[in-house]
Amino acid sequence: MIITKRLYTKEGKELGEVPLDAYPRPQLKRDNWQCLNGTWTLREKNGKEREILVPFCPESLLSGYKKKIKYGNGLIYKRAFELNEELKNKRIILHFGAVSNICEVFINRKSICRHENAYIAFEADITEFLKEGENILEVIVINKLDNVLPSGKQKIKRGGMWYTPVTGIWQSVWLESVPDRYIKKIKIDVDLEGADILVSFNKSLKSKYVNDKAAKDKNIDGVIICEGKEYPIKNGKARIEPDNIRLWSPENPALYDFTIISGEDKVSSYFALRTISVKKVDNIPRLCLNGKPYFFNGLLDQGYFSDGIYTPASLSLFEKDIKIAKKLGFNTLRKHIKVEPEQFYYDCDRLGMVVFQDMVNNGGYSFLRDTFFPTIGISRKDDHNKHKNPDRRREFLKGMKYTVDQLYNHPCICYWTIFNEGWGQFCADEAYYKLKAYDKSRIIDSTSGWFMQKKSDVESLHVYFEKLHLGTRSNLPLVVSEFGGYVYKIRKHSFNLTETYGYRIFYRRKEYKKAVKRLYYKEVYPLIEKGLCAAIYTQLSDVEDETNGILTYDRKKCRLRPEDIGSYEAYLQDSKA
Repeated sequence: MIITKRLYTKEGKELGEVPLDAYPRPQLKRDNWQCLNGTWTLREKNGKEREILVPFCPESLLSGYKKKIKYGNGLIYKRAFELNEELKNKRIILHFGAVSNICEVFINRKSICRHENAYIAFEADITEFLKEGENILEVIVINKLDNVLPSGKQKIKRGGMWYTPVTGIWQSVWLESVPDRYIKKIKIDVDLEGADILVSFNKSLKSKYVNDKAAKDKNIDGVIICEGKEYPIKNGKARIEPDNIRLWSPENPALYDFTIISGEDKVSSYFALRTISVKKVDNIPRLCLNGKPYFFNGLLDQGYFSDGIYTPASLSLFEKDIKIAKKLGFNTLRKHIKVEPEQFYYDCDRLGMVVFQDMVNNGGYSFLRDTFFPTIGISRKDDHNKHKNPDRRREFLKGMKYTVDQLYNHPCICYWTIFNEGWGQFCADEAYYKLKAYDKSRIIDSTSGWFMQKKSDVESLHVYFEKLHLGTRSNLPLVVSEFGGYVYKIRKHSFNLTETYGYRIFYRRKEYKKAVKRLYYKEVYPLIEKGLCAAIYTQLSDVEDETNGILTYDRKKCRLRPEDIGSYEAYLQDSKA
């Protein structure tokens, strides 16, 4: 009999009436907005209404929803709202951070939009559907775990490396007011001298920007103000070259704040100056940050929380995770098969944490095909005829593009992973070319783990059951994108009390920390000189059955201290001694 225990984080015990009430989109921020998180009702069709705390999914402890979910059935979210005074008599946009995984949205019983992707934000102009006083917002959702839409590690029968599903609203719901012509999107491209800002509007009409110079030039759409200087937006484009150049890195996460004013609209944002590239140094291909070789010392981060599952009880938990990782000497998080709320990426931007971002997989999984055989060295060669379902292929590629569009402006993201361990993998080379067309500025790992095809910017290995080693493609930078996974179970802070999942189990903390340090000093650090460019240890925190995290699932205990891991610099000093 399996015994599991529901665990609260400290923040989950201190939850307020309106959780996660910070402005949800730091890269395109307006002053006038209204948070719709809080108490809603939820019911199955023809069922009884029960209260639920949004944005926590009904499967989570924090949602307060007591009824068991029947997957494949529709659920109906509902709440009433009135516009805040500062939003009245203006154009109103309704935003959803993420809803899993198919939904249709209604205002006052009228359908306004439909969305199909559990990880991507969406919005709708609801101005014409609103009325004076109280309005009714309804969201009909269904979580189809059919391997067509990207679903990550969700599984109805959770266990091992498969986790509790997440149904319905799991990121913030909010309103904002905009003028008739407003800034809809910005795209930021940077080099080491400045930033090119592309501004897109919901309408093509020229703004009524009241600047004398602008009034004389019909091609000027507005102005960008950065560090006290004004940069005109001509035909939707502006180039910003700061006088004081500060390059972004984990050691110096310098950000440049700026404001865009166009007509009656005003938004704030930020950028950073940094590049990521591949260069040969002493005839060894290296990943270079800002033109210089850089070792990306990272942790696998799956973004699960014991009481909120996909959603942290407080946005401060993102900051806490990042700061703990940095204190332990890590500079990189591999965001594994999940797209987070933008607050996470903003915190990585401002605190200095590189992100290796995975695409969210779909398609079926086979233990023999996708894990056992490649682990013992037997892997398939050509992937063109794998996962041939056209709907699955189409939805994966759509999700890949949506992910790039949504996260493109965040400087912390230096690296995209397309496929992980063959899950849903098909035509990886073609996917590489598509992704490179969307984003030429970042590193692309086409096949993390195994089943490598011809096109990838790195050779990416998963090494759990043997000593870390160099790869076979000497023309590519070497990344060990998963390794470690050591277990030291703390029962009081564990979800599963009867089963333990990990790659090497220790029963005493002294043995555990000694093994981790040995792993870095004997296997990771010696490979850096020979060509290892990045190493991603499994993992940042426990997730349900998995107790191989540095942090426990409830984030209350950290299994390691900085001296337990050491650093590459300390290793070099010890080697010379």
